[in-house]
Amino acid sequence: MSRRTIYCPHSYTFFAVLFLILILIIGLLFVGVVGLAFRHVGFNPQLTALILVATFVGSYINIPLFRLKAVIPIVREEYISFFGIVFRVPQFDFEESTTLIAINVGGALIPTAVSIYLLWKLPSVMPYAIVGILTVATITHLVARPVRGLGIVTPAFIPPLAAALVAYFLPSSAPVVTAYTSGVLGTLMGADLANLHKIPKLGARIASIGGAGTFDGVFLSGIIAALLV
Repeated sequence: MSRRTIYCPHSYTFFAVLFLILILIIGLLFVGVVGLAFRHVGFNPQLTALILVATFVGSYINIPLFRLKAVIPIVREEYISFFGIVFRVPQFDFEESTTLIAINVGGALIPTAVSIYLLWKLPSVMPYAIVGILTVATITHLVARPVRGLGIVTPAFIPPLAAALVAYFLPSSAPVVTAYTSGVLGTLMGADLANLHKIPKLGARIASIGGAGTFDGVFLSGIIAALLV
């Protein structure tokens, strides 16, 4: 497959840390420490572990959606020599930039599908989930920053911690569902979807919804939700 669709969205060091966290949580799932939370919504430890592993592995896979074009100002420097003195003269130019918008399997498709299933399974949680999603989306949007050549970047721990706090204070009958859906959908909405219009001007060749910059927040939301027993 094309390198545009399969690539590592983070440094190998950071992914090694996420992988160790994943192994730890899976171990806790199978010894019964954190499995109770997801069993309340019909997820046994095996299925919960499969979802987390699929989320992690799926972060390498991006599905192209469409292209966005933008005209970006470029500053080029020219050097002119006059009587032995070299002068630096900036020249302003414009060039068209095309960004491929894709959607990440592990950072967007899988967690969104799981969120929809959880809300369908427990419709009574829907009002609290909506409040949580909007709250996390607002917080994430405030801390998300556009990075030239990359896309939208969000601090890894802020969205999942915000989701956990929202789930803790809301009188939801299933805080794990509130935390998971708020962390996943709130992060995607606040970071990627709300800033989609800024991406073409960043000069990135590819920008993935739920990919680099937001995947860590989505993945850690699933981890923290699993800990909410």
